[in-house]
Amino acid sequence: MAATGLLSVGELAPDFELPDQTGDRVSLTGLLGHGALVMFFYPAAMSPGCTAQSFHFRDLGAEFAELGASLVGVSQDSVERQRQFDEANHLGYPLLADVTGEVCRKYGVARTGAPARLLPMRRSTCVIAPDRHIMTVVHSELRMDAHADRALAALRHAAS
Repeated sequence: MAATGLLSVGELAPDFELPDQTGDRVSLTGLLGHGALVMFFYPAAMSPGCTAQSFHFRDLGAEFAELGASLVGVSQDSVERQRQFDEANHLGYPLLADVTGEVCRKYGVARTGAPARLLPMRRSTCVIAPDRHIMTVVHSELRMDAHADRALAALRHAAS
């Protein structure tokens, strides 16, 4: 597991349990009970870039579902902030509140040093197979659509 670096394809995704925007506890194991999982990390709910990234996942939701994959977003925002973000944008998938940053550290997306004050995490996406192995990882701080597009491409490739 990558404690200081980003996870890589083939690594085992660390299990976790976090509250979603309704306050319900959600685990990786539970999310994978329905098939592959696309888990994307975003720095701040309600910010323009994170909203655009979340909209693109929402808009492609039916295509992910056709491939048997579910979506989940993770940020260090509070449960209340995640709830507001979901209500304002009708996202339709769980938004997990990693307030302590523990999951972000486990997945290697937490920033350290001066950049962490402005952006607490790297914008990254992991596609996780039902057996918890990482299928693909997407890194792009500036191309918001790249996350959903590349995750969908990886799932389509795996299905063919």
